[in-house]
Amino acid sequence: MLHIKNLCVDIAEKRILHGISLSMAPGTVHALMGPNGSGKSTLAYSLMGHPAYRIINGSIHLYDTDIGTLTPDKRARAGLFLSFQQPFSLPGVRAHTFLLEAYRAVTGAMISIADFKNLLEEHMHRLSIDPSFAYRDVNDGFSGGEKKKFELLQLVLLKPKIAILDEIDSGLDIDALKIVSQGIAYARTQNPDMSILLITHYQRIFLHIAPDYVHIIDKGTVVASGSLELVHALEQKGYDAYRT
Repeated sequence: MLHIKNLCVDIAEKRILHGISLSMAPGTVHALMGPNGSGKSTLAYSLMGHPAYRIINGSIHLYDTDIGTLTPDKRARAGLFLSFQQPFSLPGVRAHTFLLEAYRAVTGAMISIADFKNLLEEHMHRLSIDPSFAYRDVNDGFSGGEKKKFELLQLVLLKPKIAILDEIDSGLDIDALKIVSQGIAYARTQNPDMSILLITHYQRIFLHIAPDYVHIIDKGTVVASGSLELVHALEQKGYDAYRT
C-alpha cells in the first residue's frame, strides 16, 4: 500500500533523513522507535507534506500514485492521516463544525448535518467521549487524554488508508492508555485495510496493540527491523546497541 524508497529530507538546509525505505501492506501495524531527535517525527511530517520538510531524494508512493509532490490536503484525500504528538488548539472553532468540514473535504461525501450528527454520536459513544465535546472549541482547554481521544475520533471518521500516529501514547496514564488503545482497535474494526505507522518511545502500548513489524531509527536511518522480539532486545540492550 505505502512504499517509501530512499527518502532523504532536509529542514532549513540540514539533512535529517538519510535514505529511509519502508513498505507497508494493507491492514498491518508498523512500530517506529528511536531516541529523541532520531527523525521519527520528521518522517511523519514528511509523509504528510509539511512544507518545511524538503524531500531531496527518494519517493513516496501510495499504491501506484507518487504523492511526494502533493500538498497536505491532497495527501489527506488520497488516504493519509496524521495524529499529532501535540495537537493544535483552535479557539473559536467548534469541534462539530471542524469534524463535519473535514469529513466532507476528505471523503467527498456531502452528508447532511443531521446524518453526520448521528454518525458522530455513534463514534463518540464507542470511543467513550462525552457528547459535550462536539460543542467545545477544538482542543481548547482539553486535557492530554482528551486531545488524544479527539485525534482518534478524526481517525475513525475519516477512515484513511494510512494512519500515522505520532506518540499517541505519550503522557497517558494506565487507564487513558487502555482507552486510547481500545479506540485504535475500534478504528481498525471500522477500517480493516488501514495500515498504521505507530511512532512511540514506550513498549507498554504493545501490551494492547501488537505490531506486525518493528523498526528502529537513529540519525535519520532505519538501523534495525524485525518482529516484536526486537522490542524485547531493545529493552535489554538499549539504543546504544543500534546506534549508527
